[in-house]
Amino acid sequence: MVFLGKKPAQAGMIKSGLGKFEMGDIADIAAGRLSAEDLSKNFDDMYPALGASKAIIEASRCYFCYDAPCMEACPTGIDIPNFIRKIQTGNYRGSALDILSENIMGGACSRVCPTEILCEEVCVRMSQEEKPVTIGKLQRFATDWLMETGEQPFERAASTGKTVAVVGAGPAGLSAAHRLSMLGHDVEIFEALAKSGGLNEYGIAAYKLPHGIAQQEVDFILSLGGITVHNGKALGSNVSLAELNAKFDAVFVGTGLGAVRALGFENEGLAGVYNAVEYIAELRQSETKEDIAVGRKVVVIGGGNTAIDVAVQAKRLGAEDVTLVYRRGPEDMSATHHEQEYAQTNGVTIKHYAKPVSIEESGGVISGITFEYTAKDASGKLVGTGETFQQAANMVFKAIGQVFVPEPVTRSATSLEIQDGRIVVDEDRASSVPGVYAGGDCILGGEDLTVTAVQDGKLAAHAIDTYLKTAQA
Repeated sequence: MVFLGKKPAQAGMIKSGLGKFEMGDIADIAAGRLSAEDLSKNFDDMYPALGASKAIIEASRCYFCYDAPCMEACPTGIDIPNFIRKIQTGNYRGSALDILSENIMGGACSRVCPTEILCEEVCVRMSQEEKPVTIGKLQRFATDWLMETGEQPFERAASTGKTVAVVGAGPAGLSAAHRLSMLGHDVEIFEALAKSGGLNEYGIAAYKLPHGIAQQEVDFILSLGGITVHNGKALGSNVSLAELNAKFDAVFVGTGLGAVRALGFENEGLAGVYNAVEYIAELRQSETKEDIAVGRKVVVIGGGNTAIDVAVQAKRLGAEDVTLVYRRGPEDMSATHHEQEYAQTNGVTIKHYAKPVSIEESGGVISGITFEYTAKDASGKLVGTGETFQQAANMVFKAIGQVFVPEPVTRSATSLEIQDGRIVVDEDRASSVPGVYAGGDCILGGEDLTVTAVQDGKLAAHAIDTYLKTAQA
């Protein structure tokens, strides 16, 4: 069970991605509900790291399968048995290189990747009704060991004289940039936000990637050389795809998802209704969390990782009651069973089969949400039952999904093909425009996972390398 603290500290100014307002507006939303000590404990590492002795013992549990199902389940194709064997023999550097050669963001992925539904789910030990080898923790052990040495083990190839523009300094963009630089190309990254890292820096619960881990990984990637980052440069705002396509030999687009779905209620702009994505971003940028306001009664609407992350963090900030409401059943939530269980064991109540129908207000601020119970009909379609209930709330988070904003890549002299609201690419991540590639959440079929974004960037980098060599010939 997470440490939640014992006594509140003095309340202060309310903050949110939607703006600041004084304490008098909503008396039950306040910053500093817990002491600095309590907040520090609540936002420390989600899980303790393995020490060397425990890592070696855990590594010895691996059967080192020849046709390892865990390796097949890894989106980046890490040779899992090999890196675990090297931990067992004390070759920590070699283990880390096995990981980072396939997944340059292996440190972050070891903490945020849903290993319980990927590599660990197919571990052979599971078939014997045993616990799987904790692959994620072993990966973290190896990559942390290398990071602590300060070594940059990768080298750039001889310069090709080619330049590539990367749009977005998130996992996909950074992965593409690193691999392109290794291949000898000069890379310039154009990032809209003040910091690089994308989802890892702004969008993941602070207790999953604490203590500046996201920026440490960014620094490690950039220390390879050959990569220049331009922050504050947003595609469609102060840089265009046509401009980049004309200036550079190739372009990679890894912008992620830029907009959040709305509930569709006229009064969802009320004080107390928040965008979960913006709130998490602000929380992550706070060093102490003492300046982040939270309500006493919090309701989260959604069923994905963002919903889980904001719900748990609200509880850790000192909220008294946190309820997550999802319109379908637990098996339909995009958050894994592990994430759902983690939220529940950390004080979050999850209610299924209920959809919001109205926001209740009193005196111009939110007082609660009215939900309608839902059910599946004979055909499996979700329908409302007509029965409603009210959930009291002075703070509500919208976490019902994000969407790609296509205008920057369609309203331009260089226009990419869009289908179902995302960029169409082939298996090499090539778009409809020659020389323009894309990866991560912004592409058709893209998944909301750091590890798949990293793989997209890596695959695109090799495809771009081939394209540049072909064009040169």
